[in-house]
Amino acid sequence: MAKVSVYNMEGSQVGDIELNDAVFGVEVNEHLVHLAVKSQLANNRQGTQSAKTRSEVSGGGRKPWRQKGTGHARQGSTRAPQWKGGGVVFAPKPRDYSFKMNKKEKRIALKSALTSKVQENKFIVVDSLTMDEIKTKTFVNALNSLKVSKALVVVEDDSKNVVLSAKNVHGVKTAYTNTINVYDILKYDTVVIDKAAVATIEEVYA
Repeated sequence: MAKVSVYNMEGSQVGDIELNDAVFGVEVNEHLVHLAVKSQLANNRQGTQSAKTRSEVSGGGRKPWRQKGTGHARQGSTRAPQWKGGGVVFAPKPRDYSFKMNKKEKRIALKSALTSKVQENKFIVVDSLTMDEIKTKTFVNALNSLKVSKALVVVEDDSKNVVLSAKNVHGVKTAYTNTINVYDILKYDTVVIDKAAVATIEEVYA
């Protein structure tokens, strides 16, 4: 089992924790990680873009000049794509970009992303990531003590003060244990996680 240090919010090491290899020590599957990121970004697309083809643009019903004898190239409509105000060739239309991954693939991708952070020593466990009041300055000081700037902070559901304190901190995103995803884990340099949240994740994904 991988062993990582446990810190307090002042940045001091207070112990160690052994991570479950079933979650934090799996073989990294880069293909499924890529697929998970691609799926999440595709599912976030609205797919509402639209432009008119030559059949939908108004006007252009009359042939602009006769077929032969004018010296011009032959034209059938002033709304053909080569004309100003004409339709768009292969115009984008509303469509659904989303695609599904099965549960097993999603779990492997998430475990792979978590494992990669552990292997890169960018997985910081905090003994108790809690705050008595909503205070951005206190939260920023805690991150500075941990020598972290761009981070995904994972907390338990009862840590609302932490979530609200981090709301306006640039380069930081908070997530509950049931909302973590592959894209966010990879996007942020470091994962800062509450010790209790580690136990919850191991219970769900082991």
